[in-house]
Amino acid sequence: MANVAELIKEYLDYLEIEKNRSPKTRENYERYLALFLKETGVRPPADITDAVVRSFRVTLSRRGMKKITQSYYVIALRNFLKYLVKRGIKSLAPDSIELPKIARRDIEVLEYKELVRLLAAPKGDSLRAARDRAILELLFSTGLRVSELCALSRYLDLERGELSVRGKGEKIRVVFLSDRAKAAIKEYLKKRTDADEALFVSISKSGKTMERIIPRTVQRLVDKYARAAGIAKHVHPHELRHSFATDLLINGADLRSVQELLGHANIATTQVYTHLTNKELREVHEAFHARRRKEE
Repeated sequence: MANVAELIKEYLDYLEIEKNRSPKTRENYERYLALFLKETGVRPPADITDAVVRSFRVTLSRRGMKKITQSYYVIALRNFLKYLVKRGIKSLAPDSIELPKIARRDIEVLEYKELVRLLAAPKGDSLRAARDRAILELLFSTGLRVSELCALSRYLDLERGELSVRGKGEKIRVVFLSDRAKAAIKEYLKKRTDADEALFVSISKSGKTMERIIPRTVQRLVDKYARAAGIAKHVHPHELRHSFATDLLINGADLRSVQELLGHANIATTQVYTHLTNKELREVHEAFHARRRKEE
């Protein structure tokens, strides 16, 4: 029977080929499992016991790793053990490993007035201003990840008002353009004189278009316009994705639909947005709870 090191290699190949995970995912899992192998020295799969895993987790904790980082190692190990079960190889049961308890971090979302000011922040009729307006409107209209936005092609069917996007795990999903986003993209593309295939490109100080825009540039421009809009905190493009999700939920969209639009593999990831609508629920409670008693 193959030893654990050989099985890890086979598992990583399985992730990339069968599960269609990205090279970056493979690289991360390889790092997590390599440390487990190095620290425990296990050889046959039967060597992976509850005591061995506990010892490994103590090692992670004593290294001063944050709980969230420790959880990445534990998730990788659990998924590897699930692969062994799938192969009929006896080892530790994956479900016997509990994930570290992590305090839920509140998601940063822009207040509606802040969002309006941010979207209106790019001023003027230059190519750069038109590009930046289109970027901000598209992020809010679609909930795209920055990497997804940077990968878009300029040859869009704007009249149709929808885009097919390749997201995490190479999964394709459809996102939709608001009228404001369509108008902003049209205005921007009219000003483009180059033939580059990329929808969004970097622009030199002289106004000349360059190569495809990169995520770091988008991060910088979002933060720049947030400051111009008088928003005191640091604003990341992902906050526009958060705002997109909460805006849908507040206005009555169901969780499954929002999951599809965001491209989340697991609905539990989408559920973190529901606590943000609590203030809306309070208003519903105040408006409708015990109305008959109030009328007596």
